[in-house]
Amino acid sequence: MLRHTLLALTCALLATATFAQSSRAIDGCNIRRGTFCVNMSLQGAMLDGENLANSQFTRSSLAGASMVGTDLSEANLSRATLTGADLTDALLSRANLTGANLTDATLAGARATAVIMRNANLTGADLSEAVLTNADLTNARLGRAKLDGAEMQRANLRSADLRGASLRGANLRGADFNGANLSDADLTDADLDQANFTRTQTLGCIGCP
Repeated sequence: MLRHTLLALTCALLATATFAQSSRAIDGCNIRRGTFCVNMSLQGAMLDGENLANSQFTRSSLAGASMVGTDLSEANLSRATLTGADLTDALLSRANLTGANLTDATLAGARATAVIMRNANLTGADLSEAVLTNADLTNARLGRAKLDGAEMQRANLRSADLRGASLRGANLRGADFNGANLSDADLTDADLDQANFTRTQTLGCIGCP
């Protein structure tokens, strides 16, 4: 009887600890899948490897936050501030980053299939080796961004600003650059099969058709 009682007590304590860990809070924001943290400050937060899929971070500040390997699939980060944030190897499939500020952020190796980044500011961001298949980057600012080796098949880059960006060895098959600015960009060894360069500015571009 005593043994069973001790076992039950141990299980209860473990369950309590697990719950507490899974629902830890940072400045009022519960860190868990599907959390609702709108208009909040999480600057410099350590969120590596967390499961934040389907969460809401609209207009919140995550500047300088560390989110290495964090799952943000289908999360809403529209108009969020992520300047200097580290999203290396993060999961961003179908996430909404419309109007988000990702200046100088690191998204190297991020898996962001069908991500929405319309009007996002990615100036100076590192997206090398990122998976951006079917991504919507309409009117995004990607000046000086690093996209070397990125998978960008069928990405929508209409009217995007890619001045001085590096896309060396990127997979750009079927990408739409209609009205984009690729001045001084580097597309050396990029796969441009079926890519659309209608009305694209290519002054000083290396490897542009």
